[in-house]
Amino acid sequence: MDAIVAIAALSVTITVLSALLRSPAGRRLVAEPTGERWHERPTPTFGGVGIAAGLAVGVGAALAAGTVEPSSELAGILVGLALLFVAGLVDDLRHLRPLAKLVAQVAAAVVVLASGLSVELVRNDVLAWGIGLLWLVGITNAFNLLDNMDGLAATLAAIACAYFAIDALTEHPNELVLALSLALGAACVAFLPFNLRPRRGAAVFMGDSGSQVLGFGLACLALASSWTAAGATTATVLLPLLVLAVPILDTALVTLVRLVERRPVAQGGKDHTSHRLVYYGLSETKAVLLLALVAAAIGATALAYNVLDSSRLTAFGVLVTFVILVQFGSFLSDVEERTRQGLEAEEPPLWRALVFEPRRLVEVVVDFAAIGVALLAAYVLVVGGLGNEFERSLFLATLPLLLAIQYALFVLLGIYRRVWRFATARDAVPIALACVLGAGLTYVAVDALKLVGPFPLLEVLVVEAVLCTLLVGGSRLALRLLPEARERRGGPRVLVVGAGRAGRWLVRELRESGDGRPVGFLDDNPRVRRRRILGVSVVGSLDEAERAITSTRASEVLIAIPDAPAERLELVVAAAAHAGVECRIVRRRTEFSSPRAVEATLR
Repeated sequence: MDAIVAIAALSVTITVLSALLRSPAGRRLVAEPTGERWHERPTPTFGGVGIAAGLAVGVGAALAAGTVEPSSELAGILVGLALLFVAGLVDDLRHLRPLAKLVAQVAAAVVVLASGLSVELVRNDVLAWGIGLLWLVGITNAFNLLDNMDGLAATLAAIACAYFAIDALTEHPNELVLALSLALGAACVAFLPFNLRPRRGAAVFMGDSGSQVLGFGLACLALASSWTAAGATTATVLLPLLVLAVPILDTALVTLVRLVERRPVAQGGKDHTSHRLVYYGLSETKAVLLLALVAAAIGATALAYNVLDSSRLTAFGVLVTFVILVQFGSFLSDVEERTRQGLEAEEPPLWRALVFEPRRLVEVVVDFAAIGVALLAAYVLVVGGLGNEFERSLFLATLPLLLAIQYALFVLLGIYRRVWRFATARDAVPIALACVLGAGLTYVAVDALKLVGPFPLLEVLVVEAVLCTLLVGGSRLALRLLPEARERRGGPRVLVVGAGRAGRWLVRELRESGDGRPVGFLDDNPRVRRRRILGVSVVGSLDEAERAITSTRASEVLIAIPDAPAERLELVVAAAAHAGVECRIVRRRTEFSSPRAVEATLR
């Protein structure tokens, strides 16, 4: 544990920031308030100088103590960090163009990858370089965008550093990762008292020179830790993704929203997850605390996968992770809707973000069972039993990976945003698409991770896609039909006269309102005789009303064709009177007003 000397970054960062706050030089780097930023008064932006100085001294102390050996990988990381620090400092002073910043980020990533640090989980060198470049540049920009509220980026970075340090001490021993994690985490902790000051406002911002160093440093830690592990498992793949899940998801959300609204992605704005929480009613401090709790919870599940080293527990951990993400997503959707409607913000308890939508919780758990059962059934069908030890181990290694990919696709394709109580046949298409894509991507991932051996994995996943579509689709169909079944057990028994558009509308209204239980249609159209419409049988024509009332045991008759010939309707009215049941006429009228009428109404 000699790497503890790296926490010298703590005192160095505090010393540098305190000195800059008192010096005339520090007053030259100041961020003025703009409509695109969250702050309301001029604030110094030299926090990145203190973070970079602390990181440099922390790593230097580890090198001097012999904890970390000089290597090309360490040199590459330090050169990349220095390049982005300089680019960020220039941007803080003179505002670089987005393309210039991207060039600097790509150059820093190339330096790191050329130094020998790479994604060793995949066997193809070109693919490994592509993943490495995308990862390094993506996470750098994620933290650059995440630096949008006091204390947020530094808090999440400190949490991520803590998890990388624990992993470097336990599952993937690595002195380089441990020293970098401790130094970077200590610098973030030292920066927080200057930046996160409730009710007083930040004394200093980290600026681009700080946010780019944080993002790039954390991305390098991921490459140097579990992604260079000798034995590739689902847990080692998921660890960096989940430790950095909140910055990744926030960046994805902001990027998608800005692309849809045709706004520049690199342009600042108040549309981040943290801003949405404040609009909902949380204070800035509580918004940061809530995102920190979510990041810590997801990171803990990722670390547990590696420490426990069990495919079964990893599969369960994937469930816990996506329960948290889906619940938090539902919470954010409610935030957005309340903001759109202009409802008054109320400060909610923090636990609501993680336990917000019970029905969504049930859906995620049911999907977990459906995906697991589908894969197991496909495995047994293709292999012809439980198979040998190697085949069973590959099955267990594939299960958590399939779960993670399938859940991610369900989220991306909006499966958890739908109200399945009112679903139609069209809503089954995203389920089928997600299941087919999930099977295909899982095969590609398992092959890239070098897990495929003499095993018919492709055949298993093809069968799994079909079974998963049926099981998940069936669960959603049950969510729609079960409430209807409950409705059918209560309420007055209604015989509907007319199976046309008005009659079908009336059946839907009765079911949704719970005011009645449709037990049959009467209609003179011979083509619908004895057929079922919306699950309700056409039991006869209008002149068979008396027999139909008796056979269906109807307690009420509702006429949905008031324009039918009077003599036909009289047959129904007379039959209802004879049976002693109430008979009423239901009129449905749709009226389109003119634009002028709308304006007059609004006045």
